[in-house]
Amino acid sequence: MMTSRLTIAPILFHWDAETRWDFYNRIAQAPVDEVYIGEVICSKRAPFVEKHYDEMARILTGAGKAVVFSTLAEVMLKRERNMIAGFCALEEYELEINDSSALWHLEAKAHRVGSLMNVYNEDTMAYLAARGATHFCLPPELPAGAVAILADKARQLGVAVEVQVFGRVSLALSARCYHARAHGRIKDNCQFVCEQDPDGMPLNTLDNKNFLSINGIQTLSHNYLNLIDELGEMQRMGVTHFRLSPHTQDMVAVSKLFRTTLDGDISAAEAGEKLDAMSFPAPFSNGFWHGRPGHQLKRKGGLA
Repeated sequence: MMTSRLTIAPILFHWDAETRWDFYNRIAQAPVDEVYIGEVICSKRAPFVEKHYDEMARILTGAGKAVVFSTLAEVMLKRERNMIAGFCALEEYELEINDSSALWHLEAKAHRVGSLMNVYNEDTMAYLAARGATHFCLPPELPAGAVAILADKARQLGVAVEVQVFGRVSLALSARCYHARAHGRIKDNCQFVCEQDPDGMPLNTLDNKNFLSINGIQTLSHNYLNLIDELGEMQRMGVTHFRLSPHTQDMVAVSKLFRTTLDGDISAAEAGEKLDAMSFPAPFSNGFWHGRPGHQLKRKGGLA
């Protein structure tokens, strides 16, 4: 069986530079193989941290981690086009693209395709692989059957397959900034209000039930995806990379549980119990994987 690689996704939220430094310094000591860095959601946030990228990458590579730069998921302005062009010119690190505009700059240069590019079928995977894609992070809403088909196709194409296994799930992107609107502001004068919600802003129903989470222009699940019970199934399918999405909780502890489960050092059931004992602001779910509504949690013996 191919060695399973554990990865840390790019930070989706607006964390200040100090918080990011602390996070990556801790992740440098975590049992993960690859770390994605870069601003994916809002280009206005980038100036706060882009001057630190080189040093962050140096710390991570010095700790034995492979570093991958991730691009914006929504490109509309000239400065955003320039950001994409700059990232695509990088030679020292691998690149993960999250918007098709990057393809214009890449030609046949090797690159990764992020989950926000929505690769749902074999033809799309083959098309992108023929143009330099070597690695695909699949959309988190795909059920197990679809992942199995794409993992088989990836094996035929000689490319890697990654699946998000922990953290809030990205559901949609918009040209409008929900965070700014919720605070009576406009996108161009948002005053970076999203920084107030380092794990996303709760969006409840009219009867005040938990529903979704908001992160600037992004809509996320309220629940935290948790596929620790399904890791063995994914490994047998041929999934090669397993992605943890960063949150303010103890991601080093989370990574240790997923690493030891992938390595077979502890059972998924034992790891799941330890995850359950940790403090998270929302319940776990795995419904999409099982072809059910995404917010549901299916455990052995039925729904939780």
